[in-house]
Amino acid sequence: MAKISKRIGWEIAKTIFFPVLLFLLFLSVYTFYQLKIVSYISVQLQEDLKKYFLTILIIIVGFIIQRVIAGVSTWYKENIASKTSTNLDDELIPIARRLLKVVVWVIALLVILPLYGIDISALITTLGVSSLAIALAAQDTIANIISGFMIMVDRPFRIGDRVKIPSGEIVDVLEIGVRRSKFLSQEKAIVIVPNLALSKSKIINYTYGEERNGKT
Repeated sequence: MAKISKRIGWEIAKTIFFPVLLFLLFLSVYTFYQLKIVSYISVQLQEDLKKYFLTILIIIVGFIIQRVIAGVSTWYKENIASKTSTNLDDELIPIARRLLKVVVWVIALLVILPLYGIDISALITTLGVSSLAIALAAQDTIANIISGFMIMVDRPFRIGDRVKIPSGEIVDVLEIGVRRSKFLSQEKAIVIVPNLALSKSKIINYTYGEERNGKT
């Protein structure tokens, strides 16, 4: 456990080295400003500079969080996902990484905008409506991804199993993907089926039957 924690810490340390340097530089500039400059400028200018300093700080913190996410995902991909028998986590890691980056910068933007007197309530409403529209437009994709998770949990078939898919073809399982799964037909053709179709239909698994009969 300690060894794993050390590896994660080292991966994160490598990725956040540059943004931490930026943070230390920012801290030095801000300290110099507070000690040497702030007493010589007007209150209005102080308020303006305060907004700019906070903006820079938020961006740097967002940059650090983004790098932490990158470090953790890289470590997981190289040390955990590469050793699993399925490619599902390998495909989900880049998606989750991009999604988390978007979330980080959206939150950063929502924190920065009020500093400049911008009302974010209308923006949040717009984002909510846009998210709903995107979800409705991509409902088939979302349904296939959820079905892929259910296939991984329920395990109606595994990579290498021989099964009969909804089309009636007898195939060998090559890959269980995020949205689609790949099979090899008896004619040596690659058959690609959406996960939603697989989860909604009857699947006959010949390999499970052979294993069961072999135990009896």
